[in-house]
Amino acid sequence: MSLSTSFIDRIGVLYRSFMQHDAGQTDRIKRYRNIEPDSAYYIAMMIRIQQSKKILEIGTSTGYSTLWMADAALVTGAQITTIEIEPSRSAQAQGYAKELDLAQCIEFWIGDAQEFLQQDQQHYDLILLDAERDAYVSYWPDLQRLLNPKGGVLIVDNVISHAAEVKGFISKVKQDSRFMCNTIAFGAGLFIVTYKS
Repeated sequence: MSLSTSFIDRIGVLYRSFMQHDAGQTDRIKRYRNIEPDSAYYIAMMIRIQQSKKILEIGTSTGYSTLWMADAALVTGAQITTIEIEPSRSAQAQGYAKELDLAQCIEFWIGDAQEFLQQDQQHYDLILLDAERDAYVSYWPDLQRLLNPKGGVLIVDNVISHAAEVKGFISKVKQDSRFMCNTIAFGAGLFIVTYKS
């Protein structure tokens, strides 16, 4: 049903093509900058363990992490909302989701993440933050409002590979006594946040 051989094979091919694209780009913004496979696998496990129902992804890019989460969402009955400011990248992700028969559990939202976060009123069981890191501090008030206070988990990517860029955000989270958090060394580093109670 999920994590089929066909899914694993296709997601592997996609990741290699994304990496090949990035290797040919000197401009960081033009790179796809997808999450690493072991981080994606870990998040897919988290969705299954948590039995997530509402998932938010900030930073779709070409959909590599979205596809991993959607494969898990089919198991838990979850719905994913994924945000991407670049229409062409969202279109790529939508194409892959249709190809892998995962589109039914994904809502693709195109636009500025700050705008979405400020107007959204839902609670999410799992939020994956993998976007422009200089915006994370400004996202934080809305992220804590949208995170389900009963077991919701926020996962932030690239916190080891780009430690200096997320230092202020991590410091702000750690100063809030309502939360417990930890960094784990998967991929480029994942920062995990949840309410204490």
